[in-house]
Amino acid sequence: MTAIQLKAEVMHNINVVAEDENMLNRVAKYLRKLVAERQTDSTEMTKEAFFAKLERGEKAYERGECHEILPGEDLTTYLRRRGYDI
Repeated sequence: MTAIQLKAEVMHNINVVAEDENMLNRVAKYLRKLVAERQTDSTEMTKEAFFAKLERGEKAYERGECHEILPGEDLTTYLRRRGYDI
C-alpha cells in the first residue's frame, strides 16, 4: 500500500469515526499519544549529525581506539578477550 493510499484510508476512517463523539475522543487521545512519542524519539538525528557521528567513528578507528569481534567469535568470548570477567 502506498503512502497516498494509506493517507486516503486514514482520512476515510476518520470521517466515519467523526460521526461518533466517543470514538472521536478515543482517536484524538491516541493521536496525541503518537505525536508525543514522535517528539520524544531519542534515536532520531539529522543527516548532518549522522554523518558527523560516522566521521568521528572512522577517526577513532584510525587512531586504534576501536576493537572488533573476530570471525566466529561470540560476544562472551570477545568480552573475556577484552579483559571483562564474565
